[in-house]
Amino acid sequence: YNAVHGYYIQISRGQSHLAPINYVRRQTLKNAERYIIPELKEYEDKVLTSKGKALALEKQLYDELFDLLLPHLADLQQSANALAELDVLVNLAERAWTLNYTCPTFTDKPGIRITEGRHPVVEQVLNEPFIANPLNLSPQRRMLIITGPNMGGKSTYMRQTALIALLAYIGSYVPAQNVEIGPIDRIFTRVGAADDLASGRSTFMVEMTETANILHNATENSLVLMDEIGRGTSTYDGLSLAWACAENLANKIKALTLFATHYFELTQLPEKMEGVANVHLDALEHGDTIAFMHSVQDGAASKSYGLAVAALAGVPKEVIKRARQKLRELESISPNAAATQVDGTQMSLLAAREETSPAVEALENL
Repeated sequence: YNAVHGYYIQISRGQSHLAPINYVRRQTLKNAERYIIPELKEYEDKVLTSKGKALALEKQLYDELFDLLLPHLADLQQSANALAELDVLVNLAERAWTLNYTCPTFTDKPGIRITEGRHPVVEQVLNEPFIANPLNLSPQRRMLIITGPNMGGKSTYMRQTALIALLAYIGSYVPAQNVEIGPIDRIFTRVGAADDLASGRSTFMVEMTETANILHNATENSLVLMDEIGRGTSTYDGLSLAWACAENLANKIKALTLFATHYFELTQLPEKMEGVANVHLDALEHGDTIAFMHSVQDGAASKSYGLAVAALAGVPKEVIKRARQKLRELESISPNAAATQVDGTQMSLLAAREETSPAVEALENL
């Protein structure tokens, strides 16, 4: 078979004289002759038209089925919706039973109170027991400044809070020992770091766009997660933005906020504003190694453990050694270099600088 001549019978030139009289020569080649016969042509027509006939028959059957079901469309849609709802509820029930979830309690009092909260996904993929942690957000404690080392569990702690709130509001049991949750109108997150090259937006621009959306739309009944705001720009710009965003969320919007940061200066906010508290993810350092306890404790972290985490990630020892030397040099120049304390007056001076900050311009142009 070929697309030009269709189906044919090929006989070598040496045997071509034996071809029956009803064979019609279709093509002559150097070493062969190609023939067709009426019967072969008839079957060829059937084969070539069979696909079209099959599609036509399929459409006919589909139309007949559609006409048969159309009068019962409302009943079918109702059944499909009921089955979909049943499927979701059965899965939620199975997960709640299997994973020891608990029924949340809803209250008219603003806030979220979680006892022994867990991350529903992370706890399933760990090869070790998941460390459950409590949370208490209320009008008197509406913002938590979360500090601690990278890999210490800050992001997991924040995300599990949002997931617990979301699961509660969709009618599911939740991964915790006890949950009491008040009115929440929306959940806002500014977590992770990624650019948007297709739109020509840098990582910092994406971060600021999401931050602007939160500051414009969050309310006192919103749950807000802010993870390391300001890390994509210079130290002073980033610190100023993080401080101002935290102030706005705590004093003006009064949203329920989890604010993770590596700027230790922000741990002074509880001294300057009501409703703000420090918590940290615990870690123990022994020599060049670090053990993450993943336990949330009251108060600010004592240090960032950045070099220990870098060593854990496999950064060459000579680089870590040189970094420790440089850290000691910086600390000898300024004893507070590892955790500079910036008071309210200094922050005001930073905000009042005459030159326009690129970070501020980015926010103003959103």
